[in-house]
Amino acid sequence: MQNWIFDIRSRTFFLLLLAFLILLCLAVAKIVLVYDAGFENYVSKLVGNKTIDLTMGIFTELGWVLYPIFVSIILFIVKRTRRLGLVLLLSLLVGSMVVAYMRCYTGYEKPALEYLGAQLGIKSGADVGVPCPIDGTFPAGATMRTTIFAFIIGYALSRRFPRGCYFLWIYPAVVSISRLYLLQEYPLTVISGVIFGILIANIVSKKLKIELIFDKSKT
Repeated sequence: MQNWIFDIRSRTFFLLLLAFLILLCLAVAKIVLVYDAGFENYVSKLVGNKTIDLTMGIFTELGWVLYPIFVSIILFIVKRTRRLGLVLLLSLLVGSMVVAYMRCYTGYEKPALEYLGAQLGIKSGADVGVPCPIDGTFPAGATMRTTIFAFIIGYALSRRFPRGCYFLWIYPAVVSISRLYLLQEYPLTVISGVIFGILIANIVSKKLKIELIFDKSKT
């Protein structure tokens, strides 16, 4: 029996879509920006522990766009997992491009506070973006991508590891927390990234019939 969390029914889908649209309206109107800014101001006072700072830096690097895309390409190359790789790759590409434009035109800019904690001695990789004078954050791209990865790969593992597949959700959780800690995202943008990631993964998975990965005659 497939796990319920990987089988988004129509009613749940539309509730998630409605929730995302509400968050989108809040972002455009900047209604909760003052609360987001207050949260970031609180977080900025927590930095200073070098071990934690560097750990958060490592976690946030794990959300770089090329890592899940690289995994999806490997899965696509292998004939037995080609459909899974295609679903994951297309979800990541579509999600990243749509998010790039939304982050540009919603105008929900990154926190103005400067991160003063210890930093890794490497330069972060470039994210997917479009020509835009606004360095927006809505929705959180890293959160969206890692959510897509956990959703789709978790579904693929749900029959063999019905309980263990849940551990994949640690991935988007630690990346999202690190983005907040490093003052790169707001709570609103992280929550919207989770919801949007689930929506995109669900749409692409159904269009490409991801359930066929369990049909050996179709592989």
